Amino acid sequence: MASFGQYIKAEREKKEWTQTEFGALIGINSSAISRIENGTQKFSKSKLPKLAEIFQTSVQTLTDLFYADKFALEAYENHCSENVFLVAEDNVKYIKSINTK
Repeated sequence: MASFGQYIKAEREKKEWTQTEFGALIGINSSAISRIENGTQKFSKSKLPKLAEIFQTSVQTLTDLFYADKFALEAYENHCSENVFLVAEDNVKYIKSINTK
């Protein structure tokens, strides 16, 4: 799986949009699009609904990709083992269980 920025770039290129054209659609200038695609700037989660509309995908899919990228990067930077994701999955299940009661 690619980073969230690489995902954006791949989807933009599938549509044959320049960074300027895509930026105009989402409301971000082309230099920021470049930085998002190369991973030096983060994408704003507040723009996920607009991105879903533009790419014709679900907000949930983009939210999952956005946070998976964020969690993976943080785990990598903090030298976590891959086990951290299994633990996180168990924690999510626990949180869901206590919030559904």
